[in-house]
Amino acid sequence: MTRIAVLGSTNMDLVAYTARAPGRGETVTGREFRTIPGGKGANQAVAAARAGGEVMMIGAVGDDVYGTRLREGLEHAGVDTDLLHTAEGPSGTAHIVVDDTGSNAIVVVPGANGVVTTLGPGEIAAIAASEILLMQLELPLSAVVEGARAARAQGVRTILTPAPVQPLPDELLDHIDLLVPNEHEAAELSGQDEPHAAAQILLRRVPEVIVTLGAKGCLYAARGGEPVLFEAPSVTAVDTTGAGDTFVGTLAVALGEGRPVAEAVAFASAAAALCVQKPGASTSMPYRSEIEAEAV
Repeated sequence: MTRIAVLGSTNMDLVAYTARAPGRGETVTGREFRTIPGGKGANQAVAAARAGGEVMMIGAVGDDVYGTRLREGLEHAGVDTDLLHTAEGPSGTAHIVVDDTGSNAIVVVPGANGVVTTLGPGEIAAIAASEILLMQLELPLSAVVEGARAARAQGVRTILTPAPVQPLPDELLDHIDLLVPNEHEAAELSGQDEPHAAAQILLRRVPEVIVTLGAKGCLYAARGGEPVLFEAPSVTAVDTTGAGDTFVGTLAVALGEGRPVAEAVAFASAAAALCVQKPGASTSMPYRSEIEAEAV
């Protein structure tokens, strides 16, 4: 099994489903509301565990009822939560509107995630014992930089999802092996709207880039090679929340197993395609047997 450490956020997703998202100053009527365990870090951890990885979650939840549910959800998925600390105050929340096309808009309130500003000896040891470290940007940047530095020092492969997008310092990118932005994040980070052009600029700072393109698939680019566009399976999306995290978590498992990039991307794309056909994020993530059947 691929040993994966996830340094990231754990949020309760508060999801409203409506025919269309409201415009500025507008109120619309929704048809359904759900509370679903989420957070980019926890989502990637669940995706990796269901895909067959041995996963350790590093982060924090609050001492509220959401914190209890978030921890239980991770443990139910098979994720090790020994390093998921409980902090005083509320857990992180994500306020999500999903429209009838499956598109979403999200406001994240960090809560307990905001207290993870540095890593202790236990967290450093867990990273060192892993094969891959997954990171996102819903924790304070200081902790993400420290985690990336610790991973590089121990030869652990690092994968960063740069979301929510923000300027990335060299002290972080110098320790990243694979950057996985979506097309909007890639444009923001590179100043180039066209994915191929954006990827070439990002390769000046990291060795490998995968720009996810939603229903259009993803673009893989590495230094010294020609970019490759991989198509996504054609499916009807119900809810795209968590699709990117499903892709990354599953990709990490496949890469850790030594699969070639094309095979790993196909495996991850199949998982993301299964995810978007069901509502919710962590609740819609597929198991390995489902992914393997889809990826055939």
